[in-house]
Amino acid sequence: MRIRATVAGVTGALALSALVVPSAAQADDAHRSSTVLDAARAAQAASGAQSGAKSGARSVTAAGTAGVPLDLTFSKFTVNGGKPIAVGTSATKTVATTYTVTHAADVDIFGADFALDVALYRGSFDAPANELYGYKAPTCKAVSSTVATCKGQIDISPYYDLIGNADATTWKAVGFAVDFNGQDPTNPDPSQIDYAVQDGLGTTKLQRFSKLTVNASPEPVKKGRTITVTGKLSRANWDDLAYHGYATQSVKLQFRKKTSSTYTTLKTIKSSSTGTLKTTATASVDGYWRYSFAGTSTTPAVSAAGDYVDVQ
Repeated sequence: MRIRATVAGVTGALALSALVVPSAAQADDAHRSSTVLDAARAAQAASGAQSGAKSGARSVTAAGTAGVPLDLTFSKFTVNGGKPIAVGTSATKTVATTYTVTHAADVDIFGADFALDVALYRGSFDAPANELYGYKAPTCKAVSSTVATCKGQIDISPYYDLIGNADATTWKAVGFAVDFNGQDPTNPDPSQIDYAVQDGLGTTKLQRFSKLTVNASPEPVKKGRTITVTGKLSRANWDDLAYHGYATQSVKLQFRKKTSSTYTTLKTIKSSSTGTLKTTATASVDGYWRYSFAGTSTTPAVSAAGDYVDVQ
């Protein structure tokens, strides 16, 4: 996020607990998630465990001792239904997460001192370039004494949560849980809390939202005459939070007869240096004209709404 960029020099996720988020209500939960992950990482470091490692089972003798790894693991993680996440320049994007938590019978994940969640990050685990959380705590449902299914969310504000276009890349998921054991959640002693940190839950792509317009003219037009089809391909720029033309991209000109539900590709052209599109075609029957873009790794596919032309 833009505020995050000013604290990039602070070590890893410990910087994130001081960040600003879009509203006071959202701040409570986003701060909660980052604080929980910070606490889990600090406890993990204090115990000398390997960063990002899958949590190991607690021994029976350690089960009642503070400052030890929790016998808790995350599995079956999904975010946004397995699809890339396309984010624009202003509205907050909220996507769903689901996962399963498996834990020892003596780990009370519903306890007042217990918190867990999943976050996304890019870069290295120990020094992430950016991280994303949910503004609301997840809800979990016990399906047995040792298994629960959870539903949460990831919220992405272009202004607060994205550093810039470098965020259009692959992100990794990390699960984390903390039993604070009566400690102050805002300033716990890492040696007195039980923790779980599990990296490698899955990945997702963040993409720059795309727009595509079309205009076919003249309309109406006489049969056999030439029509000019113009348009523009643009995408979100997270460096300045504006939309700019997407240059030199292959875009298909497509046509659908009035009586048909299927578009047919007539030709492929390239967008200009400013993202504009222009080509000509022969009008033969009534129908809809549109441009269609297949997308790239950083930009989702998009098709313009068809522009109807009456052929006389």
